[in-house]
Amino acid sequence: MAESARSTSDGPDERRRSAQPRPATQRGRPKVLTSFDPRTGEAVGDYAMMGTGELTRTVRAARSAEKWWATLGFAGRKRWLLDWKRTISRNAGELVEIVCAETGKPEVDAAIEVMLAVENLDWAARNAEQALGRRRLGSTWLTRNQRASVGYLPLGVVGVLGSWNNPVFTPMGSIAYAMAAGNAVVFKPSELTPGVGVWLAESWSRLAPNQPVLQVVTGDSSTGAALCRTRVDKIAYAGSETGAREVISQCAQSMTPVVVERGGKGAMVVQVDAKLDDAAEAAVFGAMSNAGQSAAGIQRAYVAESVYEPFLEKVAAQARKLRPGADRRASYGPMILESQVDIVRRQVKDAIARGGRAVVGGLDSIREPYIEPIVLAEVPEDSSAITGEAVGPVLIVNRVATMDEAVERINAADHGLAVAVFTRDVRAVPELADRIRTGVVTINSSMAHAGIPSMPFGGVGEYGQGHTHGEAGLREFSRTLAIAQKRYSAPVNLSTFDRHPRHLRLAKAIFRLRHGRV
Repeated sequence: MAESARSTSDGPDERRRSAQPRPATQRGRPKVLTSFDPRTGEAVGDYAMMGTGELTRTVRAARSAEKWWATLGFAGRKRWLLDWKRTISRNAGELVEIVCAETGKPEVDAAIEVMLAVENLDWAARNAEQALGRRRLGSTWLTRNQRASVGYLPLGVVGVLGSWNNPVFTPMGSIAYAMAAGNAVVFKPSELTPGVGVWLAESWSRLAPNQPVLQVVTGDSSTGAALCRTRVDKIAYAGSETGAREVISQCAQSMTPVVVERGGKGAMVVQVDAKLDDAAEAAVFGAMSNAGQSAAGIQRAYVAESVYEPFLEKVAAQARKLRPGADRRASYGPMILESQVDIVRRQVKDAIARGGRAVVGGLDSIREPYIEPIVLAEVPEDSSAITGEAVGPVLIVNRVATMDEAVERINAADHGLAVAVFTRDVRAVPELADRIRTGVVTINSSMAHAGIPSMPFGGVGEYGQGHTHGEAGLREFSRTLAIAQKRYSAPVNLSTFDRHPRHLRLAKAIFRLRHGRV
């Protein structure tokens, strides 16, 4: 099999035992990374550990390919990207099989992830010109002799550090938009899911064997660090807080800009008039799907006091129906990253020790590599189950006296990616949303927004820097070029040292008329 490895997104301590590199068996032979199925522990494939030399050659090839790619223009790149989309779609079964093998996801979850990734690729290809193409700008009375315009050009080479929890969908949110904007991409998949990255790069290579616009590099955290040091034009990262800080620190040494999507999950607000059945269904799915390993999911629900108990009962009833496992009937799969099991154990233990109560499951629900659904109630806000990064099938349900209290609690936790609001009074939500420090607010749904390619995806504060998806994602991987053209001599010319006194008097008079009157 082709080469691969672990991404910096995993962080230094976030290693799954089965994915650790194997030492060389012969002198001079590079270390080999073996990928394992987290459900069974069986080997999936062997991948090479790439070092600085391989990274340097890969980036050099990317810079050469980017020149060809940029000259194609929007229309030419669109044709290539749509051809690539069709290649992925026709062979999606292969990719789904690899995702299942490397993450343990049920087939339906892997298939949905691939479909969402392809939708983003399609949208980026079709909308890049509209978002990035040159357009006219307005001018003022002082500069009406100038024709102003703005356009967006490629950065050059973008490095993408992929995540392990959604190894196709999450990195495609950077890969597709960076390529549509005219950049070449060097993709470093997680060391837990190297086969996914190799498959994507090879699918492009079969389409354009002499133009390495998309390449994969594989290895452990040192490979990701090496990519950060290669002076690519931007790094896109998705993963843990620890990994995010490492990437930002490494890129700061070369002043390389970074797009960051930190791990964790969002919150839900349930108002008194909400449809409780719908809200409970969304809360459980947002918390438990993908074994709770989705950044767009739900960590905790803040529920109006008058509907708290019936909502909690509905949540508990739905959670008890779920069952993790490796078979087709399983609701979700295993924990992909072994160390996350211990984190979930510590968070649940801390929540209960601080006065929270287990409504469904508890510490005995943790049976590696699976965690059965856990629903906790009345968890103190200073518990690590709320303040820490939430990765696992755990839902916290807390009561609030007012919606203002819900906003205060959400903002205090500072997990600013997505908040779902359930209410019948949808007209009141925008005012509430304005007060929440978050990147996305959804109304009467939880995770569906991740399937809207035109919707920008990004957090607030430490949770995220920059955006993927949508026009914001396309511009994230572009540089702005503004152009001003003089069309004729200005009637009132102030851009000279040889100003005519009459021009200055006229300019002052017009200025007072325009801006000085009530």
